[in-house]
Amino acid sequence: MDRSRRTPGLSSLTTSRISSSQYASHGASLRTQQAQSLSTQLSVFQQLLHNFAITHSKDIRANPAFRAEFARMCSAIGVDFLASSHHRESKDSRKEDGQSIWAQILGGSVNDFYFNLGVLIVEECRATRSENGGLISVAEVRKRIERGRGIGGGMQVSEDDITRAVESLSPLGSCFTIMKLGHRSLIRSVPKELNTDQSTVLEAIQVLGYVTVSMLQLNLSWERARAVAVIDDLMADSLVWVDTQAGENEYWSPAFISGPVTAPG
Repeated sequence: MDRSRRTPGLSSLTTSRISSSQYASHGASLRTQQAQSLSTQLSVFQQLLHNFAITHSKDIRANPAFRAEFARMCSAIGVDFLASSHHRESKDSRKEDGQSIWAQILGGSVNDFYFNLGVLIVEECRATRSENGGLISVAEVRKRIERGRGIGGGMQVSEDDITRAVESLSPLGSCFTIMKLGHRSLIRSVPKELNTDQSTVLEAIQVLGYVTVSMLQLNLSWERARAVAVIDDLMADSLVWVDTQAGENEYWSPAFISGPVTAPG
């Protein structure tokens, strides 16, 4: 019998199992160390962000562009200073007045600014709903608020502020949402969802300025009945206006009339 070619015995299997166990243990140890290292780095970043907020709190409150950049910095490392201001911190991490750390840094409740802005947005949307059917561009709302049309108006805000204020209304069960049509952001203040055909027509209006039934048939290869049905639905919701002075009825969206029109081509 050739003893030089013996098959592996129990001892080799035991050694293999021990090695596998050691590798698994070492891998778990490395993962734990990496997780601890990442946690430490995140804590350092949050502390640096905390120090930054203290140093630049005045700019954060007063400068819309600076405030937007600060909010993006917070989001990048998982800090939601708006959400933090909704809840009280634990007893060991809050002051006697019960304010969150971000409220203490930025003065008063950090959520007050966005809450007050949200109130103004709701007022503007309701005031214009009969004109635009509950669909208005973020840029238009910003202009109206900066002009100070309502009580407490005249605020210097950015489109990022408008977007965050609308999002902050969601915990209240609000029907106000941000939607994208093409390259523009709009606020929808009615609960009705747009279907695909309606969104397509509004995007076409954004590009062309207006549409006609024949334009929809030609450019989208729609049957006339389909184009007419979509236009009728949008008309019923006041999302488009009709101009009957042209040879063929032209349909315009009030949500895009105030904004720049992109020339086709």
